[in-house]
Amino acid sequence: MTDSSIVCNYKLQGKVAIITGGASGIGEATTRLFAQHGVRMVVIADIQDQLGHQVAASIGIDKCSYVHCDVTDEDQTILEFDISRFEKVLATNSRGMALCVKHAARVMVEGGVRGSIICTGSVAASHGMKRYTDYCMLKHAVLGLVRSASMLLGAHGIRVNCVSPSAVATPISSKASGMDAEQLGKIFERFTSLKEVLLKVEHVANAVLFLASDDSGFVNGLDLNVDGGHQGNS
Repeated sequence: MTDSSIVCNYKLQGKVAIITGGASGIGEATTRLFAQHGVRMVVIADIQDQLGHQVAASIGIDKCSYVHCDVTDEDQTILEFDISRFEKVLATNSRGMALCVKHAARVMVEGGVRGSIICTGSVAASHGMKRYTDYCMLKHAVLGLVRSASMLLGAHGIRVNCVSPSAVATPISSKASGMDAEQLGKIFERFTSLKEVLLKVEHVANAVLFLASDDSGFVNGLDLNVDGGHQGNS
């Protein structure tokens, strides 16, 4: 393979990316994948300072940097629903994502930059849930944000899309459940119709890469489910 053919395979050559939650899990996989595809700079925005700095250093400070960005999460069922707690979750999650889209869009519009904004959703936004009511509500809000923003920003050449994975083993989900990736994988197997294939963070990162690259140049307002047919089994 020649050097020129390698460059041609770069899907993000010369672009700049900001990835919230980029220090671990899906975010880390996406950060590393973007770096491999020729981004000029990828910025990790996370609360995991040590991990964030480690990832940035391993990629190279000439191509990756880390900034502290605080976003929190909680979950609860409808029978134990605490409005004051939910308002905090809403402010730090949905509001935070809306602010990210708002400020990214302002800079892009003012600079005449045609590009892509990608939000992380969940298949939970495609149906209801008996548990994690607040999480389910917030992910529905993400879809509303994406669909509205895509209509407004499309006139400026800015595409807004969403990647919605089903259950995937990450450091955060492992810590929350007290189970390792292999144990979680066995539980998550039932959420896919694909046999002998388990959803990994790399699968989600590849979907994000697609929406960030020119391969999806005419894709706008899409909720891309990365679920191995989970919706068909619902």
